[in-house]
Amino acid sequence: MATTSTQLIPATDSTALALGFSGTLGNIDAYISAVNRLPMLTHQEEIDFANKLRNENDLAAAQQLVMSHLRLVVSIARGYLGYGLPHADLIQEGNIGLMKAVKRFDPDQGVRLVSYAMHWIKAEMHEYILKNWRLVKVATTKAQRKLFFNLRSHKEGLDAMTPKQIDALASTLDVKREEVIEMEMRLSGHDIALDAPTDDDDEKFAPIAYLKTESDEPTRVLETRQYDRLQSEGLESALAKLDARSRHIIESRWLKNDDGTGATLHELADEYGVSAERIRQIESAALKKMKGSLSSFA
Repeated sequence: MATTSTQLIPATDSTALALGFSGTLGNIDAYISAVNRLPMLTHQEEIDFANKLRNENDLAAAQQLVMSHLRLVVSIARGYLGYGLPHADLIQEGNIGLMKAVKRFDPDQGVRLVSYAMHWIKAEMHEYILKNWRLVKVATTKAQRKLFFNLRSHKEGLDAMTPKQIDALASTLDVKREEVIEMEMRLSGHDIALDAPTDDDDEKFAPIAYLKTESDEPTRVLETRQYDRLQSEGLESALAKLDARSRHIIESRWLKNDDGTGATLHELADEYGVSAERIRQIESAALKKMKGSLSSFA
C-alpha cells in the first residue's frame, strides 16, 4: 500500500482522472462537485472492501474506500478556511490523512470508517496549518496546539477577549493565562508582504524598504571607509616612497591600462634592457615596501 500511495492521492488536476473522475477537473470547485457525486458505501460494502485490503492487499478496494470518503475531507477542510491557507492544499493534506486511516482501518472493531478517518484527516490538516499558517511557530506542546485550534471558536466576534474570558479558557484548556493572551495576539495578527507594491504609486513603500542592509551595518561602514582610504591616500603614499623605476614597474604591472591589461615582465625587461627575472625581483621588493607603508593605514 505504501509503495503505491501516490496513485491514491485525489488531486485537483488531471491525476484525479486515474481515480475514476470523469471530465477535466481544472479547479477546486470542479473537484468538489465531482467528489460530491461519488457514491457512498453501505456498511457491508465498507466491511467487504476493508477485509479485501487487509487480507489480500487489494488496492482497488483501498481506492473504493478512499473515493467514497473524499467528501468527508472536503467538509472538514471547509472548517479550516479561516486560517488563510489554500482550500485545495487543505483538502490534499486531508486526503493524505484519509489514506493513512484506510491503511490502518480494522473493520472488526465495529467502528465506521467515517468516524475513524476523521481523526487522521484532522491530524494532517492541523500539522499543515501549524507549519504553514505563520512564519512564527505558533504551537509546540499538545496543550498549545489545543489552544490554537480552539481559541477561534471561543472568541466572541473580532474584539479582544476580556480578562474573564481569558481566565475561563485557560482553565478549560489547562494552559497558562499568558499563553492564551499570546496566542490571541498571534491569531489576530496578519502576515504582511515584504515585497514592493504592484501598483505605480510612488508614495507607497513595502516593509522590506525599511529593513536594514549590510551596507548600513557599523562595522561594514568602517570597513568601507578604511578600504576607500587605502585606495586613495594609502596607495598614493606607498607609491610616493618608491624610486622612479620601481614605481613605474608597479604602475605598469598593477594599475591597468585603458584596455584593462597590465604590462608583462618581458615588456618591461625590454624597456629597461634587463632580464625578466630582474624586473620580477624589483617588483617583489617594491610590493614588500608598499605593504609596510600601507600597514599604517590599517
